[in-house]
Amino acid sequence: SAVFMQGTQHTLIDNCTFQRLEGNAVMVSGYNRWATIQHSDFAYLGGNAVVAWGYTNETSSDPGRFGVALANAPQAGVDGTDGEHPVLTTVQNCLAREIGLYEKQSSFFVQAKSAESRILSNVFFNGPRAGINMNDGFGGGDEIAYNLVFSTCRESGDHGPFNSWDRQPFLTTVRTGEPSMIMQVRAIHHNFFIDNYSPQEDVDNDDGSCYYVTHDNFLVYGGQAMKNDFGGHDNHHYDNVDAYVDRALGVCDTIAGHEDYFFGNYVVMRGETVGTCLPERQMYKNRYFTPSGKVQEGCHGYGGEVSKTPSDAEILNQAKKKLGMPEISLVV
Repeated sequence: SAVFMQGTQHTLIDNCTFQRLEGNAVMVSGYNRWATIQHSDFAYLGGNAVVAWGYTNETSSDPGRFGVALANAPQAGVDGTDGEHPVLTTVQNCLAREIGLYEKQSSFFVQAKSAESRILSNVFFNGPRAGINMNDGFGGGDEIAYNLVFSTCRESGDHGPFNSWDRQPFLTTVRTGEPSMIMQVRAIHHNFFIDNYSPQEDVDNDDGSCYYVTHDNFLVYGGQAMKNDFGGHDNHHYDNVDAYVDRALGVCDTIAGHEDYFFGNYVVMRGETVGTCLPERQMYKNRYFTPSGKVQEGCHGYGGEVSKTPSDAEILNQAKKKLGMPEISLVV
């Protein structure tokens, strides 16, 4: 990376330009606390714009903090309680574009074995893969809000502006201050995501992703508004404007106490198939819009009312209210 941080606290990167680099621009590695990257511009990068990457006792000492010994190495495996990972990293008010020129599994922001990151008020576009990527369910407590992300997955299929995976649980103290394999909730809210390349979902909770609350976003295009699969659970999708999607949701079965929820959404569908049907207490007060003003039979309890597709201007008006924007003009 052009800037590599390990063993730091309160590092500030402000008003910088990262351009025409062969690899990553900023790497927040191992033990880091309260790093902030703000008001900066990223363009024409071989890899990612910003990476947060932690460790779980793989080594006996911390290369970034001379003389600091790590307990239980290398047997710890999933144990992240020693704190050798980025916490409270903030990326805000940045512009990133044309990234992943060499490494196609690149994003504007990606984190692995990191927690409580804040990705706020950024503009991200023109990348080969997901715009924002959460590699795992380590810790949680992250906030992704007020971002504009579009033109992602330009050189690959699957997902879109946001993607998450969760193939491996980790032991951390983020949720309650005590060791737990359950992560703190991650919040995705008040974003404007456009899934205009290889569209699958604006928010793709893949591979067992759990404990996400996705609300009050304007999410445009994609195969479905809400998704989780392969054992995903405890994901709540509510009060969003989901525009021009094929169907409302596709989720997997969950066990008692770990249900998914889909409610209060404004869903403009290109077809008549709602998708997965959840029990009434999990799926309610949605407004569905289809070209015919109907949904296909067989989805009893789809949790809402159905009308004909509104005008583009009305959809944008709903988005304006959702995002608190003073005016959105429709350009034809």
